[in-house]
Amino acid sequence: MSGYTADEKLRMEQLIKLRRQWLKDQELSAREPVIQPKAAGAIERFWANFLQPKSMWRLYTYKAYTGGVFALTRLLIPAWVVHYYVKYHVAKRPYGIVELKPRLFPGDTILETGEVVPDLPESHGHH
Repeated sequence: MSGYTADEKLRMEQLIKLRRQWLKDQELSAREPVIQPKAAGAIERFWANFLQPKSMWRLYTYKAYTGGVFALTRLLIPAWVVHYYVKYHVAKRPYGIVELKPRLFPGDTILETGEVVPDLPESHGHH
């Protein structure tokens, strides 16, 4: 005896039909999934509105960001570099940069103010 019996053939056909139906049922229609939208919180509503294309918040934030990047990279950092170079490498003005203050003794003249350093008061007995 070779092959399936009539009962086995019927059972196989039923299983194949059920499997095909199950696979067909797994396909979603255009209306599915039917899930009720949950109410958005305050922060979620803010970000949903904020991230809309062409919204005013988004445009002004972008303008502020690009303006800030321009000011930082094209104005502030180059100005700082130029200031540093001029201050520490180009300036020829005397006492513009004081590495070590000169010692002052009684009778010396202070160059910036023209004052003369007075003599120290004489003190007796205290050493």
